[in-house]
Amino acid sequence: MTIKEIQDDIVDEFSMFDDWMQRYEYIIELGKSLPIIEEQFKTEDNVIKGCQSKVWVHAEQNDEKVVFTADSDAILTKGIIAILIRAFSNQKASDILDANTDFIDEIGLKEHLSPTRANGLVSMIKQIKMYALAFSAKN
Repeated sequence: MTIKEIQDDIVDEFSMFDDWMQRYEYIIELGKSLPIIEEQFKTEDNVIKGCQSKVWVHAEQNDEKVVFTADSDAILTKGIIAILIRAFSNQKASDILDANTDFIDEIGLKEHLSPTRANGLVSMIKQIKMYALAFSAKN
């Protein structure tokens, strides 16, 4: 699936919920299915700067695709990074760099987060794009 197709699926899933309490619960559920980062990668280098809670993101290149794993010490944040990883993991670095993140606005996520969590979300997206940039420069 392309990044856009995955993002469209996520938007469709969120449109099934009537209110934001249900959406928050769904985000927390998504966090439970997050591909968890190995302990050895829970280092300061992999911590997302600008997040209120601790979020670790690790990326590896597998063939031509970038594979992300992550974890967080907060359940809502774990769900947010799970959404991003679902959209961007197992994709080519160039596709990650070219992808837009409008789906975040479409599901209304940014506007329903506290300002510090919204900043953290932006930082997570930046870090994912930075990993993709590094892998694309390497190739």
